[in-house]
Amino acid sequence: MDPIESAEVSWPLDATTVYGTLVTPAGPPPYPACVMVAGSGPTDRDWCSPLIPGGNGSARLLAEALAGAGFASLRYDKRGTGPHGREALQALAGTVSMRGFADEVASAVAVAAARAGGRIFALANSEGTLHALHYQIGNPPIPLAGLVLVGPPGRSVGAVAHMQLAEQAAAYPNGEALLALYDAAIARFQTGEPMNPDPALPEGVLQLLAGLEAPINLPFARELWLADAASLLPRVDVPVLVVIGKKDIQVDWRADGEPLQRAAAGHPNVSFLFPEDCNHVLKHEPRPRSELAAAEVLPAYNAPDARLDPQALTGVLDWLAAHV
Repeated sequence: MDPIESAEVSWPLDATTVYGTLVTPAGPPPYPACVMVAGSGPTDRDWCSPLIPGGNGSARLLAEALAGAGFASLRYDKRGTGPHGREALQALAGTVSMRGFADEVASAVAVAAARAGGRIFALANSEGTLHALHYQIGNPPIPLAGLVLVGPPGRSVGAVAHMQLAEQAAAYPNGEALLALYDAAIARFQTGEPMNPDPALPEGVLQLLAGLEAPINLPFARELWLADAASLLPRVDVPVLVVIGKKDIQVDWRADGEPLQRAAAGHPNVSFLFPEDCNHVLKHEPRPRSELAAAEVLPAYNAPDARLDPQALTGVLDWLAAHV
């Protein structure tokens, strides 16, 4: 049997270049393929981030599992991430937008279709689920055969961020007052005014707000803050699998899963999977949900011993096999 092959690939997009990794299974093409779309921030093709320690990214592990199941995969660095990120940011300054991220998906789908030759699926995480959905509802030249949405925000991204910060604020004696200061800054941001955040806010929150307001991130940050997957899901006419782990602390399987389930009512091609011990990046998390906090969980995402959650992985692979 021929070995699984991994190749570095790149392709032009506007004034930039997209860099990625194509993994193909044993045997000659054609093969069905998954285009993997990373989540928010400086997350790279492997779903690793310089903000989180460790290099054991879920996308690389998923690529290996997909190849073993007969699927090719293409994972790529969003422009502005990875080793070539700095040069791309110079070209993209002030033009980053939701449309631009959907264009990245489109370019990757075209490359995957040309190289693999089979049906193309999206396997997207977190913010990347929004970009995959926008691609599919935008009348694309190569429609996806289906979408796997891992950790999609069923509420607006702003509401999800508020939930995360509210949980952190509860640990502060003046947490409610700090959260009110944050809300006031965000309200100004949403109306296009300068945030002018109160310096009493924790340093990490001030950095978050500064990142949102940074000129290089606009207009994208304002678009993203109001975006949610639930409003897009009913407009997709191909099979969709939504996966939210019950140990996910970045979105919530109830608070985000329920709006998505309501949005999918009457759409029998949408399936849901809520793995018991799965976190936001599809890794296994054995600790009780009540003991999980961001300060402890995020550093464990890509630790050397972190592995994909078996229930989630089996569910994804079985769903894909059923829709080839």
